[in-house]
Amino acid sequence: MRQGVALSVFSSFLFALLYYYATVLHPLSGASIFAWRVVLALPLVALLITRGRDWSSVHAVLVRLRSEPLLVAALLVCGALIGVQLLLFVWAPLHGYGLDVSLGYFLLPLVMVVVGRLVYGERLTPWQKAAVFMAAIGVGHEVLRVGSVSWPTAVVALGYPPYFMLRRRLRLSSLVGLWFDMLLLLPVALWLLYSETPGVVAQFTDRPLLWVLVPLLGVISSVALLCYLIASRRLPLGLFGVLSYVEPV
Repeated sequence: MRQGVALSVFSSFLFALLYYYATVLHPLSGASIFAWRVVLALPLVALLITRGRDWSSVHAVLVRLRSEPLLVAALLVCGALIGVQLLLFVWAPLHGYGLDVSLGYFLLPLVMVVVGRLVYGERLTPWQKAAVFMAAIGVGHEVLRVGSVSWPTAVVALGYPPYFMLRRRLRLSSLVGLWFDMLLLLPVALWLLYSETPGVVAQFTDRPLLWVLVPLLGVISSVALLCYLIASRRLPLGLFGVLSYVEPV
């Protein structure tokens, strides 16, 4: 439990850093930053799998794919769900939707608490109930002040819970699941980089500092996402949701 809490908090700090980090990667677009996150995540995750000597687990999933057609569909859905969130995360602050996405991350824990209670029968401690109650008042006030829930807010608040539920259902290790997520998103990422104007070579030539900033983006992104996914497996969904407030704050 304590390790899950520590991983959740650490990932929140890294995601908060990453949210700002996207604004210093000029002239990269949001789509380009998303693509680099995917492309750079694969070798980093492969390195971690190698160090953990866990390629047998990847092979086991590939064997399952031959006999379980639904697993193919499930992995594709997982990849699509997390891909939308990764793209929105770096696109929003560059296009004036930063506060909308932040509101989505304030709503997300409340949605996850509800899902944890209704789907998994999880119960909160009295202190956790008090925290959720105060959070609901604060978020409710903000929604009333804004007057509506924008589409980026809704995508964040309603898009993550199905992803976490499906990941639990598949019973894949966090590292192996992340490997397949990034592998399935790789064709989309490569196409986005190929479609960039100006091209990738021109972007790096015009701003040589990108040779340092972009690899660091991959490290921060991969470590944050891995810690986040491990925490989601080791904590009750309700507690995991409450801890998510560290990031938007």
